[in-house]
Amino acid sequence: MFVHNLNPVFIDLGIISIRWYSLAYIIGIILGWWVGKKIILRLKIHQNINISLSKFDDLITYLVISIILGGRVGYILFYNLQFYLENPIEIFKIWQGGMSFHGGLIGVILATYLFCKRNKIQIFATLDVIACVAPIGLFFGRIANFINGELYGKITSIYWGVIFPKIDGFTRHPSQLYEAILEGLLLFIILNKIIMKKNYVVGTCSYMFLILYGSFRIFAEIFREPDLQIGYLFDILSMGSFLSILMIVIGIILSYFKKNENKY
Repeated sequence: MFVHNLNPVFIDLGIISIRWYSLAYIIGIILGWWVGKKIILRLKIHQNINISLSKFDDLITYLVISIILGGRVGYILFYNLQFYLENPIEIFKIWQGGMSFHGGLIGVILATYLFCKRNKIQIFATLDVIACVAPIGLFFGRIANFINGELYGKITSIYWGVIFPKIDGFTRHPSQLYEAILEGLLLFIILNKIIMKKNYVVGTCSYMFLILYGSFRIFAEIFREPDLQIGYLFDILSMGSFLSILMIVIGIILSYFKKNENKY
């Protein structure tokens, strides 16, 4: 059993403080950028994709903005709209947490689509690269969630349980770490193993990301306490599970069309 007493602030410089949550985003984006360029070089050899490294560099700016805006807007709309309507100034306090993965995903897809159309770049090849590096950011993001003591799990008696004193005195599942392992580490390994195949079919990692992330998230939600302001939808589904089911459905539909697009 571990008693959570971690400080969400990485370093306090007096005038400004750097929080683990912000640091997680920075590390995730930088590492994702670096790994993404490695993947592009390999795809250019085996798949003849038309995205250059310089264009990928330009895309990163779009992605950073879309992750922040999409993640924040998604959290406000999906999880706590009433609170932010009553406290609009809180919308801008991103450093305190309150980002939605599903909102960020929508933002990234829209930004990538617009960027690729404008620059005449293959959309699915670009989304494949993003899908393969996204788990890096997810991993560090979930670790930051754990450090912040947010998105905690349900009460349990397991020996690796964690007590979050700021919440209550009960031992809980460290669901943030479960998600870091599943949505971060495991998803990264699977997708990068798929895209490294010499006979890789462009678009595969895009729909596999939707299906696998959705599945991992639904499993992790079993151990995670639902958001207090929402509870369970239909008395059975958390908001995260509901949105992840939609992801899986879209992923399955996309896989069908991608597998059959060359048959007609």
